[in-house]
Amino acid sequence: MPYAIDKAFFPFSLFAPPIRSARMAGMMNAFIQPPVGLLRDKQMAVAKEAFASFDGASVNVFVMQPREVQTENCLVYLHGGGFFFGAAGYHYKNAKQYCLQTPCKVVFVDYRLTPHHPFPIPARDCFAAWLWTHENADKLGICKEKIAIGGDSAGGALAASVCLMAKDRKAPDPLFQLLVYPVTDRRMNTESHKKFTDTPMWNSKLNVKMWEGYLPDPQAKNLYYASPMEAETFKNLPTAFVETAEFDCLHDEGIAYAEALQKAGVSVTTNETKGTMHGYDIVQSAPVTKDSLVKRIQFMQTCFEE
Repeated sequence: MPYAIDKAFFPFSLFAPPIRSARMAGMMNAFIQPPVGLLRDKQMAVAKEAFASFDGASVNVFVMQPREVQTENCLVYLHGGGFFFGAAGYHYKNAKQYCLQTPCKVVFVDYRLTPHHPFPIPARDCFAAWLWTHENADKLGICKEKIAIGGDSAGGALAASVCLMAKDRKAPDPLFQLLVYPVTDRRMNTESHKKFTDTPMWNSKLNVKMWEGYLPDPQAKNLYYASPMEAETFKNLPTAFVETAEFDCLHDEGIAYAEALQKAGVSVTTNETKGTMHGYDIVQSAPVTKDSLVKRIQFMQTCFEE
């Protein structure tokens, strides 16, 4: 079915990943690598660090900081990719913009991926990265009261999960949560999920494959850490920015999560983009993408300054 997607997103407006299973996606991920020259960026100082996750496994992070500006602000960032793809080039480009324009340091987490590492491993890796950032705040030159969490798509689910884990486990709360077209609900029963079965970049058929890989055991403990929309309460969670794409099977669950937060008394800023498909950040030159980056950065600046 044709959709009224902004022409600026061509040719990605005609493309959907050929994923037939989570196992296939895992094999495809072998071809995704960090950008060449990331550690030699002229505008950011980038250091690769490693920490021991909850089970002792070593997990990498890239710590990014502006070369020209001193800042104690920090964004722990969790990339999207259906839980089975590593970060794409545009994830690093967005992180660079957050770093330079906010400004803030960015702890970019290379969490373990499905299908080899299903839930709860990615979520617990990200929470371990959150704790590691706090524990190493002095070393990293970060103010502990100015550490936030963010993520896009699957990374949005992980960011929301970190907020829930922090509250449950009496850990430091994020200053705010930045959720960009987030995954929030494993039940996949929204109208947008039923409607957008063939949208480009991502659709409900691919979403089913994603959940098959990430949550092979639907009886797993603490399911709301995988599916944040199923949390019993949303009270006392961090201030949130929730962004959605118009032609996206995840649209309605993003809006539902924003509304659930608001009903619980959480301050929420929403950005419902138009003419967009999931993952539209891949086209950095599109006016909508540029505008969305500005809005995210303005939100972060406001939160960091308060």
